[in-house]
Amino acid sequence: MSAILRIHRRRAARALLAAIAAASSTTPAAAQRYTQDIRLNQVGHHPGAPKHAYVLGRAGSRFYVTRADGRDTVYTGTLGPRVTAALSSDTTRLADFGAVRAAGEYVLLVPGVGTSYPFRIGANVYAPLAAAALKGFWYQRSDQALDPRFAGAWARPVGHPDTAVIVHPSAASHGRPAGSIIASPGGWYDAGDYNKYVVNSGISVSTLLSLLEDFPAYAAALNENTPESGDALPDVLQEALYNLRWMRTMQDPADGGVYHKLTEAQFSGFVMPHQVAAPRYVVQKSTAAALGFAAVMAQASRVLRPMGAAAPADPDTLLRAAERAWRWARLHPRAVYDQREMNRRWDPDIGTGEYGDGDLSDEFAWAAAELYATTGDRAYAAAVPLFAAGAPLPQWAVVRTLGYYALARPTARVPAAVRARARRLLVRAGDGYLRQAVNSAWRTPMGGARGDWLWGSNAMAANQGIALVTAYRLTNDATYLDGARANLDYLLGRNATGYSFVTGFGTRSTLHPHHRPSQADTVAAPVPGLLAGGPNPGQQDHCPGYPSPRFDRSYLDDVCSYASNEIAINWNAPLVYLAAAVDALGAVPAAGGGDSRR
Repeated sequence: MSAILRIHRRRAARALLAAIAAASSTTPAAAQRYTQDIRLNQVGHHPGAPKHAYVLGRAGSRFYVTRADGRDTVYTGTLGPRVTAALSSDTTRLADFGAVRAAGEYVLLVPGVGTSYPFRIGANVYAPLAAAALKGFWYQRSDQALDPRFAGAWARPVGHPDTAVIVHPSAASHGRPAGSIIASPGGWYDAGDYNKYVVNSGISVSTLLSLLEDFPAYAAALNENTPESGDALPDVLQEALYNLRWMRTMQDPADGGVYHKLTEAQFSGFVMPHQVAAPRYVVQKSTAAALGFAAVMAQASRVLRPMGAAAPADPDTLLRAAERAWRWARLHPRAVYDQREMNRRWDPDIGTGEYGDGDLSDEFAWAAAELYATTGDRAYAAAVPLFAAGAPLPQWAVVRTLGYYALARPTARVPAAVRARARRLLVRAGDGYLRQAVNSAWRTPMGGARGDWLWGSNAMAANQGIALVTAYRLTNDATYLDGARANLDYLLGRNATGYSFVTGFGTRSTLHPHHRPSQADTVAAPVPGLLAGGPNPGQQDHCPGYPSPRFDRSYLDDVCSYASNEIAINWNAPLVYLAAAVDALGAVPAAGGGDSRR
């Protein structure tokens, strides 16, 4: 890291920490009564950004923006007409207060409806959110004690050291027969459980590394307040490296194949991690795991190489690991992880998350694209089809577009025509997400397509936001950025449930996530900075108490509801990116100018 970048990072870090301190020092006005019938971003907005709230129920024509104590009215506006959209449960009226730009804490007052939850306007308003979402990964570290100086009330002993992991019969090889013991420490717990999965780690690490590539100055300054904060490496990189080191232990040194996951045989109960004594296994090598590993190691090599001698890991070593995993996958193109078939053949049975995927064409495209962008070797472009129709939204099993992100970056060592093709696909995808907003009564891209409502729907919202930020960066058209801002609004309260889905953020936020540490500790509040899964009409957990079968309302804030209220690293990673990117671009005015009215 250059001396100039270090100086810039220190200055930016001080500015961000000051913003975090200012945000955390505010409290809602005492004795204020708030209504759930005004849906808005419960965290806040940048001064020049769009500012939209949506009102339910019967109301007159006027609304008012007042200081949070209700004393001073700073803006009077007119509610928009009633809007009912095909894919929304509600009829809403828009309260557009984009003209309010002065820093401060505010509420909306709608006669006949009530007072909204409070929110802030100010620079770096999302810095606390981005830092907390990143720190959510630190809370998920598997083999580290969480020091109370940094973890506060959520301190805990070391969880799983994973220094004596058993090679499951499905993973046996000549050099590592069944029952062999290997060490595989580090890594993040995947979700509300205590297991570690290569496939889901791949997309999560890639998203954090992408933040470093796309917003290097902001990412360098992001401070999550952990023991590593303030050293020579950005905290975002520290978190990514923590899991990368674990992923490297999942590669068989003999042949380059990668174990699919490190897991207990069955999910543990709701106890703290240090209380779990069940044996842990590495299971079957899979093509999906090898390709995700190859993609992420190639990306990490690219990110670290400019650091030269200061790099915390050798870029050449990472690239060689990527190339070995790629060659293994090419030799084993159909090593699909099928847990039922595995359990039919070997004991003990494994009953934890499967992350099985029968279509590996997108994994091959992602790995080839990352290796091509990093090395400039056209053999990767010739090996498998890189491009397909459209740029599907990234999910753990749908990763082709992660390769487009890599190819579209100016640092990619690819021909201009390849870069241009990737960029066209990404901008076209952004256009599609913008069109979706008309199908939602909340005018957010999220929820504008039926396919948005699935397990982990909030990750869909965050990843749509990343796609829209990308389209903005490729075109400088603020309409795309406004769409990304709208999806962040969605996650923070502008939605059919009225919840802010991030623990610890917003007046009405998720309190009972399906997350073992949050439920097994003695703290009433959940671990902060974690994104709940979000509305899921599948309701696969069959929990009693869902408020509605409607797709946009099918959310239950209860530990029972793993289908709508679990947390997961592949949901938190796009939240980190989206919050950081929107904050970094906070000075960009709304597409219609400083006032968001159209």
